[in-house]
Amino acid sequence: MSIQTRRERDRAERERLIVTAARELAEAEGWDAVTTRRLAAEIEYSQPVLYSHFKGKDAIMAAVAVQGCAELAAEMRTAREAADGTRGALAAVGEAYTAFARRRPALYDVMFTHTVDLPFATPEAPPALQEAFGELLRAVEPITAKGEDPGLLTETYWAGLHGLVTLMRSGRLPEHAHERRLALLIGHFVPHGIR
Repeated sequence: MSIQTRRERDRAERERLIVTAARELAEAEGWDAVTTRRLAAEIEYSQPVLYSHFKGKDAIMAAVAVQGCAELAAEMRTAREAADGTRGALAAVGEAYTAFARRRPALYDVMFTHTVDLPFATPEAPPALQEAFGELLRAVEPITAKGEDPGLLTETYWAGLHGLVTLMRSGRLPEHAHERRLALLIGHFVPHGIR
């Protein structure tokens, strides 16, 4: 192994440690608790080492968001591929999306609620963001009517899912009716009679 290869591997490992520590701290105490000073203490490196990898907390949050989108995409893909039919795929993706948000609230927040320096909905968006949206698109595309824009329909479905998650988490919608609300959303996207 060359010295250069070792340095690259060590650098990647430090970045992974920083991102993992930020995620764990955010899930335990919220994003306000995530500071470069606190992260440096958590991973036992100096703050200048953190700054040699990331410009600051915002860049760390962006890295966490990209990682979260990759995980969300994988969960939605698994759900979609295991589902039966068009309606089943849309429902499975919706359930995977909302379950992810409920299970990992701080991660979900950094992905879709907090302002992070990531391009969304552009060709410059990181591949993980494109893949997460792509999984939603693959579930919605089969129900797109002639003349409809599948991307806009997917954005509308996503907005519905995000709204349900956000309103439920804030206590504005009662948790116990989540499955019924999700079924209503699916029912309005997939006409009855389509499987």
